[in-house]
Amino acid sequence: MIVFPAIDLKAGQVVRLAEGDMARATVYGDNPAAQALLFAEAGAEHLHVVDLDGSFAGRAENRAAVEAIVAAFPGYVQLGGGIRTREAVEGWFDLGVARVVMGSAALKDPDFVKDMAKHFPRGIVVAVDAKDGMVATEGWAEVSDVPVVDLARRFEDAGVASLLFTDIGRDGLLKGVNIDATVELARRVDIPVIASGGVKGLDDIYVLSMHASDGIEGVITGRALYEGKLDLAAAIEMAGRAQP
Repeated sequence: MIVFPAIDLKAGQVVRLAEGDMARATVYGDNPAAQALLFAEAGAEHLHVVDLDGSFAGRAENRAAVEAIVAAFPGYVQLGGGIRTREAVEGWFDLGVARVVMGSAALKDPDFVKDMAKHFPRGIVVAVDAKDGMVATEGWAEVSDVPVVDLARRFEDAGVASLLFTDIGRDGLLKGVNIDATVELARRVDIPVIASGGVKGLDDIYVLSMHASDGIEGVITGRALYEGKLDLAAAIEMAGRAQP
């Protein structure tokens, strides 16, 4: 199982939000590239980056910071946030991003996302963000009437790399991952699932890793790392252990 340390970008700074609320941002640094290097030094080979401003604007708002991260980080960078056009997708891959995360576009224009998945095999991740079991979009500012599983199933056999599942009600709150909902989703679809939202410590990593055979590909963690609740090297070691 992959551990993705997260770098969320707001006005060029490294931040974490509480429940996706831009007004509830905690700043953890003003040098995203340096933060990426610290994660690499702890053993991270994958990085999850979000252009938070871009999620609301629908276009890249932290491009310079992303470019610096990609240049500094020796592993794979997975990027999300306002990526809703072919030009944007191609531009990020040209820059060196390994995988692009698409959320709002997946709900509003699934054919476009499927087309991108066809043109960039294993390069597209579909974000399935949930509030009370329903899909949220536009930087989580809007909640649809589409159940999470229904959206996820639209992309089976489309060639997407993974589903990124976030329980908004837990994100950035250190409440613990919604294990039950995450594992249920993984069991009900044929696409690997990345868990996100609420990681509070090593126990979350351990429990999720026990469900790798159910289709849990990885887990994203942010605030727990920044606030010292989770040691990244220990998390990576645990996630990499062979499970019975």
